[in-house]
Amino acid sequence: MSGQILCTRRDSIATVTLDHPEKRNALDLSMWQSLATTLRTLAADSSLRCVVVRGAGDEAFAAGGDIEEFLHARDTLERAQSYHAAVGAALRAIADCPHPTLAAIRGACIGGGLEIASQCDLRLCGDSARFGVPINRLGFSMYPEEMQGVLAIAGPATTLELLLEGRILTAAEALARGLVTRVVPDAQLTAEVDATTQRIAAGAPLVARWHKQWVRRLQQPAPLSADELRQSFAFLDTADYQEGLHAFLEKRKPEFRGC
Repeated sequence: MSGQILCTRRDSIATVTLDHPEKRNALDLSMWQSLATTLRTLAADSSLRCVVVRGAGDEAFAAGGDIEEFLHARDTLERAQSYHAAVGAALRAIADCPHPTLAAIRGACIGGGLEIASQCDLRLCGDSARFGVPINRLGFSMYPEEMQGVLAIAGPATTLELLLEGRILTAAEALARGLVTRVVPDAQLTAEVDATTQRIAAGAPLVARWHKQWVRRLQQPAPLSADELRQSFAFLDTADYQEGLHAFLEKRKPEFRGC
């Protein structure tokens, strides 16, 4: 049975669920394609303030790609390139989403699951979560474009540890290596995710998008131009800036409208 990508919404928070529980939420090709489409649709919705990505059930965030499918979907160079183009499109759609993104991780976060999580802005996990890319036992290498996200958050030493040894890291080890943002007891994960998304949603949405933009830009080697520095003051022309400033001075909670 094929898996599916589910999308629900509560107020300004969207939740994307990787739903393939009989295979520990392993993603097949149709799921990768649907994930890309879903994230692009959410990216275009300016009323959103946060997107949560999670796995169905409690056993896994995602246990990678659907290996059985590789026998026919990735068995030639042409089909392998097409398959990984779909994976890359999904990962880019997450990375390029202007809204803050949060991975809520329970259980296994392996292979493609770790690739998805690494593209999110924040990664919260329960203490039973496990992380790894044990594909050295399967005889194929990690596609370079998919490795970029893991390398960006974990660094070369941890990335090589995962790939060369095929180690599965505990939640505590993943936290120590920078793979995750925060670890909480499994029973508290849902509450922690809700609290985190509410803190994000309470902030000015334009500011959140600008912060994402500037973090990405500042990782590029080229120095900021004078024009870019001027653009960093775009907030001066927003109603949200006036609201935030006056709310602070009036000692009340701001009500941001995203304009």
